[in-house]
Amino acid sequence: MSAELRIDVAPAVNLDAAATESDVCVTCTPSRAPFLEPSFLRPGTFVAAVGADSADKQELDPAILASAKVVADVLDQCVAIGEIHHAVEAGRITRADVHAELGDVVAGRKPGRTSPGEITVFDSTGTALQDVAAAALVYEKAARTGAGAVIALDG
Repeated sequence: MSAELRIDVAPAVNLDAAATESDVCVTCTPSRAPFLEPSFLRPGTFVAAVGADSADKQELDPAILASAKVVADVLDQCVAIGEIHHAVEAGRITRADVHAELGDVVAGRKPGRTSPGEITVFDSTGTALQDVAAAALVYEKAARTGAGAVIALDG
């Protein structure tokens, strides 16, 4: 008996309408061209851009980063391959314009959002340590609260 995985696909939605009505916008695609535009974001939106994990991938219009508080998972990596890479290449921001790395915000060395209307962008190109730490926290909380379901994948 083999493991079975079912994926439900949501019906198509109007991207600009969905983003305009959202407080949080997570982009996680293999896009090679920007599709999220500044006009799609309202004041106070948090954008987690996680799809650009190579220099040829891009999800955000560089103008978004130029007008937002930008936090990187690892700045060197984001300047080389992330959304920050594209904004720097387009001349919209410089490395110095990036507010902080995630570790600086989490450790309290730099503030996160400082006003309710501030648009914030988290450029995540992917780091194994952060991914494992986040997964461990989610798993521990789910186990503690009895949330989720156990799925056997070993037939």
